[in-house]
Amino acid sequence: MIFVPASRRSARPSAVGLALAAVLLLTACSSTSSPSGSGGHTPEVVRPTPNVGFDYQIGGPYTPPSGVRAVSRDRSAEPAKGLYNVCYVNAFQAQPDALRGWERDDPDLLLRDDEGDVVIDEDWDEALFDISTAAKRTRLAKIVGRWVEGCGDDGFQAVELDNLDSYSRSDGLLDASDAVAFARLLADRGHAAGLAVGQKNTAELLPKRSAVGFDFAVAEECGSYDECGAYAKAYDDRVFAVEYRAADFARACRAYGKRLSLVLRDVDVRPAGTKGYARRAC
Repeated sequence: MIFVPASRRSARPSAVGLALAAVLLLTACSSTSSPSGSGGHTPEVVRPTPNVGFDYQIGGPYTPPSGVRAVSRDRSAEPAKGLYNVCYVNAFQAQPDALRGWERDDPDLLLRDDEGDVVIDEDWDEALFDISTAAKRTRLAKIVGRWVEGCGDDGFQAVELDNLDSYSRSDGLLDASDAVAFARLLADRGHAAGLAVGQKNTAELLPKRSAVGFDFAVAEECGSYDECGAYAKAYDDRVFAVEYRAADFARACRAYGKRLSLVLRDVDVRPAGTKGYARRAC
C-alpha cells in the first residue's frame, strides 16, 4: 500500500552504522550536541549539508537516482543506506486510517468544534490533534515523540514534522503559539534521539525557529510562493525544497539552484516505476 502523506500546499556493521558513517563524512562541519537533563550529552545531531542532491520519497521508497545524497522517507520506510535520511512524521494531524484508533483510545486528543465534532483537514481527510492546552500537548508529545524516537532507532539522521500549520485549519480553535509549544516538545524529543529537526513549511513561523529548536527546513512550493529566500536566510541554505509545477521549479532553480537542495516531484510523490511518477533536479 502506498502511503500518501499530508501536505500543506499541494492539492495535491548494521545498516544504521553504514548510513551514519556516510552522513558524518557528508556533514563533518555541521554537527552539534547539547547537554541532556541528566548531566550527560545527547547523541550527536548532524544537520544536513546545503545544496546536495535530494529526493523526496515520502510517497514510497525506491532506489535513489544517481547524484542523490539525501532523501526524505515516511517513518514506516527503511532509510536509504549511505545517505542522509530525513524521516517524515505527520505530527499535528491523524492519518485517515488511524482515526478509529484515536477515537477509541484518546478521543479527547482530537480537536473538536463547539458541537463536539472532530475538526477535519478536508484536503486530506485528516483529523487535527488538539494541542490547545499544555496537558494535551504533553500527552500527545508522548505518543508522537515515540514515533520520532523510532526514526532515530531505525537509522534516520533527521525528522520533518508535517502540518505545523494545522492551526490555520482549526476554525480559530488553535493558534500559532499552540503549534510552537507543541513543536518544541517534539524537537526536544528529536534532539534527545540524535535527530536534526526540520521545520516543514509555514514560513510565517520562521521567526520562531530558535524558540522551537529547528535545525533545517523542508519547504514545499517555496518557489511558487516566493519563500525560498526567506528559508535560505533563516537556515543558512540548509533547505530541502520541493516543487510540483515545472514553471515554479525552473524559476526556483534559476534563483537558488546553487544554494538549496531543490527537486521537482509529482504532486502525489509516487515511487519510481509507477504511473505518474515525475522527478527532476536542478
